Amino acid sequence: MPEIRILSDQVANQIAAGEVVERPVAVLKELVENSIDAGAKKIEIEFRNGGKSYLRIEDDGQGMKPDQALLALERHATSKIRKASDLNQVGTFGFRGEALPSIASVSRFVLRTRPSTLQEGTEIFVNGGKMIHCKECGMPPGTRVEVSHLFNSVPGRRKFLKTEVTEATHLIHMAKLYALAHPSITFTLIEGGRTIFRSPACDGPTDRVREIFGKGLAESLTPVHYQENGLAMDGLLGKPGQSRSTRKEMIFFVNRRPVDSKTLTYAVMEAFHTFVPKGRFPPAILFLEIDSAAVDVNVHPSKREIRFRNEPEVRSFILGSVLDHNRSMASSRQGLCSADSKIELEEENGRQVPKIDPRALEIFGIKENEGKEPTSGYTEPNPNTELPKEENKRNDLHPLYSDQTPPAAPRQIIDRKLVGERRDPGSEWRLLDRAHGDLTLFRTPQGVVALHARAAYERVRFEQLEDSLRDSTRTSSQSLLLPEPLEFDGIDRANLEASLLQLRQLGFVLEEFGRNFYRLEGCPHWLDPSRAAAYLQDFLEIARDNGGALQVESFVRQALERQANYRHENKEVFSDEELIDLVDQLLRCRNPYVCPRGRPVYFEIPVRDFETRFKRKL
Repeated sequence: MPEIRILSDQVANQIAAGEVVERPVAVLKELVENSIDAGAKKIEIEFRNGGKSYLRIEDDGQGMKPDQALLALERHATSKIRKASDLNQVGTFGFRGEALPSIASVSRFVLRTRPSTLQEGTEIFVNGGKMIHCKECGMPPGTRVEVSHLFNSVPGRRKFLKTEVTEATHLIHMAKLYALAHPSITFTLIEGGRTIFRSPACDGPTDRVREIFGKGLAESLTPVHYQENGLAMDGLLGKPGQSRSTRKEMIFFVNRRPVDSKTLTYAVMEAFHTFVPKGRFPPAILFLEIDSAAVDVNVHPSKREIRFRNEPEVRSFILGSVLDHNRSMASSRQGLCSADSKIELEEENGRQVPKIDPRALEIFGIKENEGKEPTSGYTEPNPNTELPKEENKRNDLHPLYSDQTPPAAPRQIIDRKLVGERRDPGSEWRLLDRAHGDLTLFRTPQGVVALHARAAYERVRFEQLEDSLRDSTRTSSQSLLLPEPLEFDGIDRANLEASLLQLRQLGFVLEEFGRNFYRLEGCPHWLDPSRAAAYLQDFLEIARDNGGALQVESFVRQALERQANYRHENKEVFSDEELIDLVDQLLRCRNPYVCPRGRPVYFEIPVRDFETRFKRKL
């Protein structure tokens, strides 16, 4: 067996680099974090060939003195922590003092830095872990790091890198994440001399999302803010009905650090249950602010994964906040029915015209009741004004224009409705046609709406059942005409006995009828009695699959979804009156956009889309 020896610093640094520097994006991450910790207001990133041949990060931060710059290239040299207890409350991005020496040991590394208190900067050149020179140089205040020929001293690691396109994609995504996390910093990203994006400092994440991710994503998100028990959540969440096929637009930050967290991911996905279809993912960009002592960021070399000290509390906060936001968004129906939108009858010919806003009359110095009776639409003409001959003739023919005979009937006002027939002028949504099967078309002031009638029925029925469950007493149930005998094995019986109290509170009436035998004598009023036994069996199967974990509320939700489904064997179709009433109820739902399974109920095609297709105004 060979003798045990202590490795040289160069070999030790290269081994450590395998943990810290896996690929070019890891270099970018570590250097950008250093720039942010240095208080930079501008950060410029440039790379070539996917970062393999060249990578530069330049900032206008504090900079370092010559002795500090040399010390920064030593292993475990850091200004962020002093003692072991500081690890329990890390408030900076970098803190372990391994990034710079690890990067310098596997690349051609050039560091130029200058603090604002000195006239000259310092340039340090390290090649493969060997110091080449350290000299003065001229540069503005800040720090500039150039990393070229990555893994030139470790060719075995270089061959495991992916293609240039793949590595460039990772670099661009990481730069966007840090630009999104710090909207107060100006970010510039350059690839091979071509500017990918240049985002100046802005007030919030909404403007930054529009600049670096595009207008489409920005318009599909709504701001969110919640705060409770020392936890604060800000960011942007997808509107109801918005979903993606992958999780790449589910982005999370903890104390402004981009992280991968199953706790946050699954909490958001559970909150979006029934708001997005199964197998789809909601777009979400969330910033969680938490006490740094309550989160451990030192569980992975890349600091990408974190661990919360109280995960149930964080999960409950995220789940409750996102669910509350979704419900509030779904219940707000802006523009569907305006209380100030009225229609009146024109006295001259009986036509229906929009009512003039009294505030618009005041602009021209006209009061709404000036010169007319309080309850009539009659306006007294000025006797000194000579009317044209044609208008005098109309006065002789129609008493409305006679100054002696005011109209007897008051002006009629028609309130707008949400949904109506095709020729109903007082409706926001007008039924056009039953196009194909359950596809129904409506006309709206903004365009045309395509609606799925069965999906609308399922949503309305689901919320009716949900309301009846919420508003009724917890012990209300309906008796079965013939009690259902149930036989369970030992595992199912144990799970049933553990949740028996909760099931009885929901309305299930179960009586023990011998060893491993029960009799179902009643079920909740919102549940079909013929399917009560099957639903109870499903609940026990769920409990068995989850190792005995009881999910009573999840079972109730699943039962409601199944009960709300419109049965395919029902061949009858909705009449026009039923459709109008159904859609009116749908628009009053808390979440009218998706069915209980998260699939869309309707979508609107605006007029501008038709004008774009026709290339002319309609």
